Formats: sequence, C-alpha cells, structure tokens
Amino acid sequence: MPPPPITEEPEEEEWLVTYADAITLLMAFFVMLVSFSKIDLPMFEAVMAGIKNEIGMGAEKSVSTSQELKTEIEAAAFEMSMEQVVEVQKDERGITIEMASTSFFKPGTAEIIEAAFPLLKSWSGLLIDEKFKYFYIEVEGHTDDDPISTPKFPSNWELSADRAAAVVRFMNSESVHPFQLKAIGLADSHPKVPNRDQFGAAIPVNQAKNRRVVIRLVQMGKFDKDDFQDVLLEERLAAEERKRREEDEAKRQAIQDKVDAATGTGPQDGGQGGAAPQGKPETAPSEPAPTEESAPAGTAPAETAPAETAPTPAPAPAQ
Repeated sequence: MPPPPITEEPEEEEWLVTYADAITLLMAFFVMLVSFSKIDLPMFEAVMAGIKNEIGMGAEKSVSTSQELKTEIEAAAFEMSMEQVVEVQKDERGITIEMASTSFFKPGTAEIIEAAFPLLKSWSGLLIDEKFKYFYIEVEGHTDDDPISTPKFPSNWELSADRAAAVVRFMNSESVHPFQLKAIGLADSHPKVPNRDQFGAAIPVNQAKNRRVVIRLVQMGKFDKDDFQDVLLEERLAAEERKRREEDEAKRQAIQDKVDAATGTGPQDGGQGGAAPQGKPETAPSEPAPTEESAPAGTAPAETAPAETAPTPAPAPAQ
C-alpha cells in the first residue's frame, strides 16, 4: 500500500500584522521624541568634534563652525588692537562678545565712537560669509544702576535699548540680514558684578564692568535655517523680477524711441511731434489777431450809427 502523499501545511503569517503594528508604534514614538526635543547645536558640535578626534587618524583635528567663528572674531579684535576691551567666550547657547561701553559709545549717549566702526564692520563681514551666516545675532545693552533722566533717555531702559539698536542698525547697514538681528535693552537688570557694596555705596570699578554691550551669536537649528533660506530665496526672486521688468521697460522705451524717430514724432523734436507742432505756433498768433480786431469792429458800427444820422438833418436847413 503506497504511503499517503505529503501535504504542505499553509504558512500562517498572522504574526506579521502584530509585528508591523509594533514597528509602526515604535516609529511614531521616536518621531514624537525628536519633535519634542531641543537640539543643543554647540554641544552637538563639541561631541561630534570629540568623536571625530577619537575615531579619526589623529593627524587632522576637527574644528566646529562656532569654534572657527570665535577664533575669527578674536583675531579681528586683535588686529584692531581692541582685545583689551573685548571679551569673547563660548557658553551653552553659542558665542558671546562682550564690549565695554566706554570704548564703543560716547558717555551718556547711544552714539558709537569712530574708533569702534572698523571692528564692527569686520565682524559684520564675517557674519555675512556663507560659512557663518546661519547665526542669530542678539545684541544686548546693559547699564549700571546710576539713574539717568534726559529728554532722550528718561531711564536706563531707553539708553540700553538704543545702544543695542545702534549696533544692530550698523550691522544691518553692512548687509547683515534683518532675519538674524535682534536688539534687547536690559538696563541694570542683569549686572555682571554687584554695582554696590553691602553698605549701599557704589563701586565704580564694578559699575564700569556692568556698562557693556553683549553680542550673542546663536547657531540656527535646521528649521530656522530652512526659514532663513526661504526668506533669502523670496528676496532673490523678487529682485530678479524687478530687474526683468526694468529691462523690459528699457527695451520697450528703446523701441518706442526708434518708432518716434522714424515718424518724426520723437522726443528729439521737444516732444511736440515734428513739423506739425512747428506749424501750430505760427498759426496760433495769427488766429487771435483777427479775433481782437473783430471785437472792435463789432463795436464800431454801434459808434458810427449816430455819426451817420447826424449829417442827414444838416442838409435840410441848408435847403
């Protein structure tokens, strides 16, 4: 008797449904974690640089973008011989540039002194470079606790805000994009060191340290960088559209000038239309002359009518 045929049991794939559900839920969970998280770019760059140094060949050291920018900023201050009044540091947010107010502003005003312009211009040139342009630039104005009361600056809030705004305006005039800039006035609310001692007496040295302007350079995240690129793209497209319209208008005007020159109605005839406008000024004076003569002629018959009736009765008595 032959053995029974071997039948293959159908493969059950019901487990795939459960597996797919679990994978989908895990993916959604990690997407939520990433969306809620805040990436610390300076820390991320430092960690990546350390990893590259450890796993690299060792001959080439990795330098982060923020570290390279910090080095360039310090070099610019050194070249301008202002390293004594500028302090550049890195913290958890990014790069901080601290400038003494006495070396950058006239006392009691928000007017930048002439000696500070070359350094601010050099920094602005760095921040519009393709390598370093994806940084937010937050300018903070700080004062001491001595009150000020002038028509322009009723308090230290206005003075600190105007000093920060003066730096922002200058950087913007040097082609730094407004998307990156922010001016903040903090008055004496964030002192670097105590303004007064335990007895309430002012400490002039500390007050001088608290009178400062701080520039914070914060590297943009991915979404901020995308928004900035969108703004730059829109501005470039708008500029190209304006240029195209100007070129079209120039071409149209050139064609119109050629047509006017060919027909004798161009602007070379004073915009009057060639020979026809020249004839009009000649006939125009001749037409008003008859009208002026016709008016007295209309009144002359009224005056001569009595003169003609007066001689008629004169011959009658002669007869």
